[in-house]
Amino acid sequence: MASRNRVLALLALAELLGMSVWFSASALAPQLARAWTLSPAQTGWLTATVQLGFVAGTAVAAVLNLADIVPLRVYFALAALAAAACNLALLAAGGFAPALVSRFGTGFFLAGVYPPAMKMIATWYKDSRGFAIGTIVGALTVGKALPYLVHGLDRAGAAPVVLGASGAAALAGVLVFAAYRDGPHGFERRPFAWSLVGRVLHHRETRLAIGGYLGHMWELYAMWTWIAVFLAAGAGLGQRAADVAGFAAIAVGGAGCVAGGRLADRYGRERLTIWAMAISGASAAVIGLGAASPVLVLAVALVWGFTVVADSAQFSALVTELAPPHAVGTALTLQTSLGFLLTMASIQLVPRLVAGVGWRWAFVALAAGPVAGIVAMRRLQRLRARSASV
Repeated sequence: MASRNRVLALLALAELLGMSVWFSASALAPQLARAWTLSPAQTGWLTATVQLGFVAGTAVAAVLNLADIVPLRVYFALAALAAAACNLALLAAGGFAPALVSRFGTGFFLAGVYPPAMKMIATWYKDSRGFAIGTIVGALTVGKALPYLVHGLDRAGAAPVVLGASGAAALAGVLVFAAYRDGPHGFERRPFAWSLVGRVLHHRETRLAIGGYLGHMWELYAMWTWIAVFLAAGAGLGQRAADVAGFAAIAVGGAGCVAGGRLADRYGRERLTIWAMAISGASAAVIGLGAASPVLVLAVALVWGFTVVADSAQFSALVTELAPPHAVGTALTLQTSLGFLLTMASIQLVPRLVAGVGWRWAFVALAAGPVAGIVAMRRLQRLRARSASV
């Protein structure tokens, strides 16, 4: 027990540190937009390009079965170091196009930091797996929020934010390489096979779990990307207050992930995801209506931030339980690849809606994701109930 708890603490710390590079440019977006004369759409691409790089990285990893054939600590360490280097290149970018290259590379290599960590901790936890993966996702949620906090507390320039995040990611790689070993519940390993992705997609239960995840992802990253901007422009907070409040709205999801894991282990993963998506979708629909009251908006933002990611780990936990054992790493990588591909559309949709209908209604469209996700999870719930009764 003590051994697996130490591994959980190690991986949670590594995810917190490693994923801090994700939103480096997003936290700096207002000053980068001024410095480079960026349009709102271009500003959105500073985050969307990380998603694009992550999609490309996870797609390559899925096709090549990397998370199922490469030793996970080596894969994680090399990927974290490469992501740190790409993020560091943002300081030398000097303009929009080079910044996109830096952001793409950062996302590409983070594909070796996020999905493998979920498989890694699953080798240590067979029971309480929802809690364990929830803790990992909670840690990376806080990690992604850290650049907003650094930027908001003292209006730090680009160098402290970027250097701090890159150093954290590099440290994550070193820690995992030096201290991580696989646990006693390892997954079956087979030689590389081009057909592995197809086998995952033809497995109905895994496909439904991925479908629920896609509904969840439609909402998640658009909320994370634009919540601080909304709090500043739509709710009237000052930029510094909006950055700190944005950090809080994202970071509170760390607690949501841990709580969600505990509840999922007790009441069922499908049930937890349905609860979380119902509350987060409702929050997306109503938050713009309270823009005249900063206190009300902050309250809704915290509820939204808590629930919008509380279910995230449970989709991954389901995949580790439902997918063919020799394809778990590939299934997790494919799941995240498809999910992050979808986020590119929702991230770009929000500023266009703001231009058309204003912040009051812009987030309402994000509620469509949870609705679709709930439908998929209800189907999976019924399918598993029928299988259990046979």
